[in-house]
Amino acid sequence: MTEITIVGLDLAKRVFQFHGATTDGGVAIRKKLSRGQVLAFFADLPPCVVAMEACATAHYWAREIGALGHTVRLVPPAYVKPFVKRQKNDAADAEAIAEAASRPTMRFVEPKSPRQQARAMVFRTRDLFVRQRTQTINALRAHLAEHGLIAAQGLSNLAGIQRVVDEGTADLEPLIAETARVYLEQINDLSSRIAKMEATLKHEAARSDTSSRMMTMPGLGPITAMAIEAFAPTLSVFKRSRDFAAWLGLVPRQHSTGGKQVLGRMSKMGQRDIRRLLIIGAMSVIRWATSKGTIQGTWLHAMLLRKPRKVVAIAMANKMARALWAMETRKEDYQDPRLAAA
Repeated sequence: MTEITIVGLDLAKRVFQFHGATTDGGVAIRKKLSRGQVLAFFADLPPCVVAMEACATAHYWAREIGALGHTVRLVPPAYVKPFVKRQKNDAADAEAIAEAASRPTMRFVEPKSPRQQARAMVFRTRDLFVRQRTQTINALRAHLAEHGLIAAQGLSNLAGIQRVVDEGTADLEPLIAETARVYLEQINDLSSRIAKMEATLKHEAARSDTSSRMMTMPGLGPITAMAIEAFAPTLSVFKRSRDFAAWLGLVPRQHSTGGKQVLGRMSKMGQRDIRRLLIIGAMSVIRWATSKGTIQGTWLHAMLLRKPRKVVAIAMANKMARALWAMETRKEDYQDPRLAAA
């Protein structure tokens, strides 16, 4: 046991696979552990590097095992797969995790704190309720269309759907109107729950200095700020602003060879929630700027003259990500570049 320098732990609900390796990569021990044996086993193990895939429950185990004096490394599952030899089983997975984590150039995931995961739970729950509300509205519109009642799309037209149901009651079967009201009650219930979740996110954002600082940037509200706090590591772990933008998947995809640089569309290889919210925020800034009129000579004015709005929004989201990194590392509020130039 004293020879073990790195451990690959394949996580599961009940049975965990343990793979201990020596300094030269040799196998020291292979062992199956039940869920109740994991912490007791690591408590008796001399301090070493413990590697796990960054999957479900990984952050919990990272905190618990790290508290026992071990160095925990979370490896993205996509980076572990190339190290799996032939057959796919728990033992092979644990060995691959240890092998991947021992690479000097491997990239790791920062373990999340309980507070981060709590905020992420609120954000994910709100997102789930929004999707369920959209599905319910679309299902109701589809059912009504089968009976000749056409309702406009969107949450803003919910009152119109209610009116369609009420006005068409005389021409509808009573069962149709009754079922439609069940849909409307479900939609209203989801809307109230979403409002409560949004109020919680706004309250949490107001309590956080980091979120308050982020919200000084145009196009960035409390939901986006809380998403960054919940899903992103501390921005200072990125060496430069471009690294954060690349982590979000906001940089061009590369397909370069032989010294020839070939850049494609947005890579989308990163945290999708933050990326989506930054692009939505950028679109809101663009809509506001086009309605009020952009200032000649600015970057936004020049881009809108040459590129479609959605392309400009992605470029602006990239700039927003870089600015967020600078704001967080310097602990400064957003500074309008037009004022700085003046």
